[in-house]
Amino acid sequence: MKIRLVVALVGLAIGFALPTFAQQKETLDAQAVIKADPLAGKYDEAQNSNDAAAVAALYTEDAVWVTPQGTIVGREAIEKQYAEYFKFGRHSNHTTTFDPASYQITGTTDKIALSGGWSVTVEVQGKPQEFKGRWLAIYTRGSDGWKIWKSAFNVTPAPAATPSPTTTPSSQ
Repeated sequence: MKIRLVVALVGLAIGFALPTFAQQKETLDAQAVIKADPLAGKYDEAQNSNDAAAVAALYTEDAVWVTPQGTIVGREAIEKQYAEYFKFGRHSNHTTTFDPASYQITGTTDKIALSGGWSVTVEVQGKPQEFKGRWLAIYTRGSDGWKIWKSAFNVTPAPAATPSPTTTPSSQ
């Protein structure tokens, strides 16, 4: 049920963004994507530093972030949520991947929709746990550079454990 909600919310976010893209006269070029891509490196760095303020600084003031736990609106609320995530466990090895061959890049010179994968190690009570999933974001370019305007992510469930074979005592 939660996955359907996240998918619906992401669909709404994209639906609201597409008319904005249609109004723009300039088209997206490879240079715009190259300039936006470093945002992923900044995001990974902020995550790996466990710095909620640094992560939130990558978002616009009116950003919308759709998480598996719900929708969060505004940079201040996003910073608060990241602070909670970092209290849960120390984040390390956060990696954002971007695959233009597999995922469509759409937009204009001032707004770009991107998607890809992510992974992170979270140390909870001294034990590292691996998490991964997919992300989708709409970046916008303002006077202070590229920022995340709308974003969503999911967490890919770990594969089900293979049950060990059961042994039955042999009858004698």
